[in-house]
Amino acid sequence: MVFKAQKLSFSNNTSESVDFFKDISEDELLLNLIRKEDYTAFRSLFYKYTDRLIRFALCYVSDKQSAEEIVLDIFTYLWQNRNEVEIYSLKSYLFQATKNKSLSYLREKGNVTYLEELEVSELEVSNNFNIEFEELQKLIEEAIGLLPDRCREIFLQSREIDKSNKEIAADLNISEKTVENQITIAIKKIKSHLNNVYK
Repeated sequence: MVFKAQKLSFSNNTSESVDFFKDISEDELLLNLIRKEDYTAFRSLFYKYTDRLIRFALCYVSDKQSAEEIVLDIFTYLWQNRNEVEIYSLKSYLFQATKNKSLSYLREKGNVTYLEELEVSELEVSNNFNIEFEELQKLIEEAIGLLPDRCREIFLQSREIDKSNKEIAADLNISEKTVENQITIAIKKIKSHLNNVYK
């Protein structure tokens, strides 16, 4: 496939504040053209969504290269199966596919990120698409800022610095069980904060 062999530039000037219904009509048009093997329409779709999907994949995977590969694989699959895959909402399909492939990647690596545990990814693919990634990130950062100092320190070392529980325990001179408990508390508090906002 030519698309996969190209050197891709992951830049996108498409505004993420595009009206939902405009998004839907544009996506339907692009999908119809793609089914007719219109590669220009496919490239337009790719550049419209790639940045958002990469950032969404980064909710799960820990490095940008893996996130880019996940998104590229999704678009490659879409192009190769453009006449077989059933799609009712293109945006929903892309975000859900990104979530599923990211989780598959994590299962292969034997790793899970806190966003999976929080189950907040469903907000991004909700029917009305009211939640954008930047807003979600802002709320998570706000929730993290409300954590008790030691709880926040342990959580950030685990999720942002990517230290193991053993490494954190050694650095802070505490037990691994304490680290595990504090991470669990942090996740529950963050989830509660998000639920209060979106209930």
